[in-house]
Amino acid sequence: MSPTVAASPRDLSAPAVRAFDKIAIAWQMDVAEQRAALGGVSRQTIYNWREHPERARLSDDQLDRISYLLGIYKALHILFTRPEQADSWIRRPNSSVPFGDRPAADLLFSGRMLDLIRVRRYLDGARGAW
Repeated sequence: MSPTVAASPRDLSAPAVRAFDKIAIAWQMDVAEQRAALGGVSRQTIYNWREHPERARLSDDQLDRISYLLGIYKALHILFTRPEQADSWIRRPNSSVPFGDRPAADLLFSGRMLDLIRVRRYLDGARGAW
């Protein structure tokens, strides 16, 4: 049996950028929100990655952020039967504890990794992940 080799950040970067771009479109994220979600990358970096994802070299932090966003996206599409419901959820005010009557977008695009984790945990709990 051969040992399992973990994919390198270089191998994961292009697929991660393509996945992030699809989420950004689905959630109607503007460039400022995209930059914040990725930890403050430059506007030009966003454009370069979109134009040439195969050239992207994401940091571990950026890959982790995209992983959380993918998990959030997936959880929403499990919780809601209609894609438009799932994708618009982040923009609707939410009275649940982590949101305080604000939309999840306020946390998702704060720029803080902890806020991505909080939204992901909330949704995992809502869908009964364990």
